[in-house]
Amino acid sequence: MDSLLRLLLRFVIVPLGMICGFIASFVVVLFGYWRIGDLLAGNVDVEAIALFDALAAASYLLMMVVLAMWAVALIGVLFAEAFAVRSWIFHVANGAVSAWLAASVFAPYAQAPVPFDGNLYIVAAGLAGGLAYWLVAGWNAGFWKPLRAERLPAPLPQAQPASQPAPPPAP
Repeated sequence: MDSLLRLLLRFVIVPLGMICGFIASFVVVLFGYWRIGDLLAGNVDVEAIALFDALAAASYLLMMVVLAMWAVALIGVLFAEAFAVRSWIFHVANGAVSAWLAASVFAPYAQAPVPFDGNLYIVAAGLAGGLAYWLVAGWNAGFWKPLRAERLPAPLPQAQPASQPAPPPAP
């Protein structure tokens, strides 16, 4: 019964972890690579309509790339769930490799508002997404492996029967 309940819980926790990883990846690329923070702070001279247009196009494009990244990362997530891999290093590396693969395989269109060539930000987004996934769902991966193994008390040693004194040796 405990395994069934844990399996049902994984069907809720894993998608929630993927959504958190998606949001973390989105924020890293949006504020890091496309320097949206500089645009919003007014450090770059741009009109409000152009800013809104760039944000809308960038957000849509970024959402497609991050979705592709998490589609690739799903392979690693399923592996972690099947074999109960709970290492944060595995999940962070899965996010980084998935982000790099998705950015190289599913490259955005040529007329993107900003050229999409910053592998540093792509890998950073994968690292952040993998860490966010691990914090929510990866630390207790695998429904069949309990978090804490039941410790059975060690068996008590058997009492040795009192031994009969050996007969004296014959002369």
